[in-house]
Amino acid sequence: MPMPQPGLSVTSQNANCVGPECDQPTPHISIATPAPAPAPWTWQQSVAWGANLVLVVLGYIAIMMGLSLLRKIERQTEYAETAAQAAADAANAALVQAQVMARAERPWVLMSVRPAQNVEGGFAILATNRGRSPALILSTVDEIVSAVDESQLAPEPEFRNEPVAPSDPMILLPGEATEILSFSRADVQRVCETEERMKRVEKWEEKIFLYGKVVYCDLSAPDHAPAHESSWFAWYIHGRQKSGMVMGGRPAYNRHS
Repeated sequence: MPMPQPGLSVTSQNANCVGPECDQPTPHISIATPAPAPAPWTWQQSVAWGANLVLVVLGYIAIMMGLSLLRKIERQTEYAETAAQAAADAANAALVQAQVMARAERPWVLMSVRPAQNVEGGFAILATNRGRSPALILSTVDEIVSAVDESQLAPEPEFRNEPVAPSDPMILLPGEATEILSFSRADVQRVCETEERMKRVEKWEEKIFLYGKVVYCDLSAPDHAPAHESSWFAWYIHGRQKSGMVMGGRPAYNRHS
């Protein structure tokens, strides 16, 4: 019987077999072809694999360096923002300090009252420069009214006349004062037009109020600098024999800018 060749399947069967033994299965022999051995790499494949490995390593290094650089940039940005905020805070503080110094050096015209000399029951409204630089008076305006009390006055000062500029330049040096308005018992008759009203004032059933404002500027300030304003309010207390005057009034009548 010939031997089977590798990779071939051989089936043996006796065609002339007669009898029960012919019912037995015929042996089947299979021989598998062995897997071929892997071919060795060529030098081109080795070079390509090495190049790819180097590229992967370089790419990883580049990614890590990029992440590190981004973190450094983020930290530098935070430092820059902190420095910018500190510089802005310092600039604001310097601006506030400069404004405080400017306000301390500017003129401040404040209002007061004093008895008039050689005038019976007379009083004068004075504007005094309490600041540290000269003040130029730009205009003045005043009003004299009578009312039962302050609650009957308008919420804001109302003037029937327009502000009047001094005929001659009026400059107040630090500590100097000037008279803005005078009022005496002789002027009460001008306000109280009737005898009945005069009696009401003498009994304090009706009061005489004087108010006004002074607009001035700082001589040392630039031309475009805003002007300042000082408002005032006074109550003339009129009696049958004596009179007086006191400063007072609501905040709307006593503004300073």
